[in-house]
Amino acid sequence: MTAQNSATAPERIAVATRPTRPSASGTLQAVLGVVAFSLTFPATAWGLEGFGPWSLVAVRSVLAALIAGACLLATGARVPERHSWPGLAVVAAGVVVGFPLLTTLALETSTTAHAAVVVGLLPLTTALFSALRTGHRPSRTFWTAALAGAAAVVAFTVQQSGGALTTADMYLFAALLICAAGYTEGGRLARVMPGWHVVGWALVLCLPLGVPAAALALSYEPVHVTAHSVTGLLWVAAGSQFLGLVVWYRGMAAIGIPKASQLQLAQPLLTLVWSVLLGEHLTAAAPLTAAAVLVCIAVTQRARG
Repeated sequence: MTAQNSATAPERIAVATRPTRPSASGTLQAVLGVVAFSLTFPATAWGLEGFGPWSLVAVRSVLAALIAGACLLATGARVPERHSWPGLAVVAAGVVVGFPLLTTLALETSTTAHAAVVVGLLPLTTALFSALRTGHRPSRTFWTAALAGAAAVVAFTVQQSGGALTTADMYLFAALLICAAGYTEGGRLARVMPGWHVVGWALVLCLPLGVPAAALALSYEPVHVTAHSVTGLLWVAAGSQFLGLVVWYRGMAAIGIPKASQLQLAQPLLTLVWSVLLGEHLTAAAPLTAAAVLVCIAVTQRARG
């Protein structure tokens, strides 16, 4: 048994939370993670051209779980301790199942640009869940900026939806809440195990449900295989849900959470760029609201230190 394996949980937490020296390699990996995440909504829209929403999410989960399981097996990853599994279940419910399903259902009627602006609130929502989970008390500046960002997004959604929230908006707001819970619990678990192991085991945990769900969904929803639909499916499975998270967590470990969080501010704006390049019409309100949310998130980051 190695010294690392014999260390107690508090010792592993202490090692995991030691400050690391920023590196160009770590920054590059974090940037690659942000780029991968920013392509999720356009890729989902492509996938919906050939798959139903339930089929897309179920098959995506199965493919990502198979990739994660193979990597965990190849690297000899240890099975998490029993007390970690409830937290992994929260990560699985929020990040592996809930967020992909709810955003995919929303994208059936919503544009990728609209969804990107709404989900731009995810860092703020995660910060709120983290404060509740850890018992920390953010400053008044933090709460002011968080509420301002939320107000900007709500105003945008109401204006874009003709004065009332649509079903797609409700899916997106629910996705924010459930994903924030998953991110918060995943961040807690990442103190005692590698971050990509958290995602990998959460994906594997969903495999027994994902396989029958995929078979059932594919039997009921029509499938029209096209280059776009297959490319979209492969990207959300391998790129967004696994490889993107791997480089993101590795980059975050190398350069630190505060610096990585600053890089993630560009994610909604990048998604807007991809949506335009893919031929989607962009209203003036979308980039303006995304920029306003970016400013609010930047203020909350500074307020949190």
